[in-house]
Amino acid sequence: MIRVLLADDHAIVRTGLREILESTGDIEVAAEASNGHEALSAVRHGEFDIAVLDLSMPGRSGIELIRLIKEEKPKLRLLILTMHSEEQYAVRALRAGASGYLTKESAADELVTAVRRIASGGAYISPETAERLAHDAVPGRSDLPHRSLSNREYEVFRMIVAGKSITEIGGELNLSVKTISTHKSRILEKMGVASQAELVRYAVENKLLDDA
Repeated sequence: MIRVLLADDHAIVRTGLREILESTGDIEVAAEASNGHEALSAVRHGEFDIAVLDLSMPGRSGIELIRLIKEEKPKLRLLILTMHSEEQYAVRALRAGASGYLTKESAADELVTAVRRIASGGAYISPETAERLAHDAVPGRSDLPHRSLSNREYEVFRMIVAGKSITEIGGELNLSVKTISTHKSRILEKMGVASQAELVRYAVENKLLDDA
């Protein structure tokens, strides 16, 4: 039996994923978490073969959560299940220690296959993500300014171009407004732009918005 930790901040999503996984007969959702703190606690106190993680949860989340979990349990296999489809999230997640990356729109068809493959020691990325990663390797794209952002800066950048305020971002990431403002200043400097509007334009032009 494959023991799974399921972490997503939406109860209805967790219910749907649990039904998909447990309909197989060889996969058990042994624990659930609704935020990063709960996920870390579960990892510390439970034994799982694989953790299925949403990248965007309250508190500890994203690439930081992957890193923290791998520090706690280096051998725990991680599958990232997210609504973020652009290749930069996939690249950063895999580099941080994830063994797979799957978008939520593909979950119904690919989740069970991904969990089984990763639990057995393999890796999994969806064909859609593989295509984006191949696109990422095209000459001339490696020097794009957003590649120079740290994982936290990239996360803040994505939230800024999605239209969230500094206060909203701070609340979601559990960071002070001052810290987020500092991140924003560094992002503008690294990206070589002077305003939030220019950040949004850059994100659209480089297809860094999920609906772009």
